[in-house]
Amino acid sequence: MDYAKDVLVSTDWVAEHKNDAGVRLLEVNEDILLFETGHIEGAQKVDWQLDFWDPVMREFIQPEQLQALLGRLGLKEGDTIVLYGDKSNWWASYAYWFLSYNGVPNLKIMNGGRQKWVAEGRELTTDATTVEPTTYPALQRDENLRAYRDQVKAHIETVRAGQGALVDVRSPDEFSGKVTHMPNYPQEGVLRGGHIPGARSIPWAKATNEDGTFKSAEELKALYEGEGVTPDKDVIAYCRIAERSSHSWFVLRELLGYPQVRNYDGSWTEWGNAVGMPIEKTYTEA
Repeated sequence: MDYAKDVLVSTDWVAEHKNDAGVRLLEVNEDILLFETGHIEGAQKVDWQLDFWDPVMREFIQPEQLQALLGRLGLKEGDTIVLYGDKSNWWASYAYWFLSYNGVPNLKIMNGGRQKWVAEGRELTTDATTVEPTTYPALQRDENLRAYRDQVKAHIETVRAGQGALVDVRSPDEFSGKVTHMPNYPQEGVLRGGHIPGARSIPWAKATNEDGTFKSAEELKALYEGEGVTPDKDVIAYCRIAERSSHSWFVLRELLGYPQVRNYDGSWTEWGNAVGMPIEKTYTEA
């Protein structure tokens, strides 16, 4: 069983094609200083927070601003954009989802990300990549890829009717409500712990191998269908701020070909702090 779409490239492929005309590498890390310590030759840095988020509102930049960013990065219409990063491509997946949401085509992810590239002893450079600015084509958003809070609230009834699915990709302790923050991130907690009613717990990392690559299509199919998350359902994935759920969104929509998958970017940071939003909590004090 092959992946549904041709959206992954190997480290070997990147090593061979990184200098090809029309191939552009973008590194997107959680650790925003990591790029400066060394990166793949020809790669450019994207800061997911400064480059993708509005500086005032908790919202993304608009398509026109993204168009300008891609132009500053020297990207042209028709370029193949290869994304990679740390954390088994958490943030590369986040960038893939955000760029897809804004209508950017020809996206790929380097399977295994920075982790695999470094583990294989491949070369990194600290040399800056110089580019000629371009005028990137106008972009149009695809709202079918993004879920908003009120849509998620309405979706709970769809889940109860067996027509939809909610995938909580956080850790089991976050899902149960035992903790109100991601492991090792106590400063980023929320007011209430638990999960959205009807959600299934499928931690994002279950989709990856130890080297950071994605598991086979057969393994991924068994993982999600075993939890009742099937291709016939309208699926919404969420985590804390949508970086881990972007990884799962990528698996479901791009690798498995599920036709209806949305990413709830507000995720538990919004839901767990919002007034009037129902939660379920399975953890009880001993």
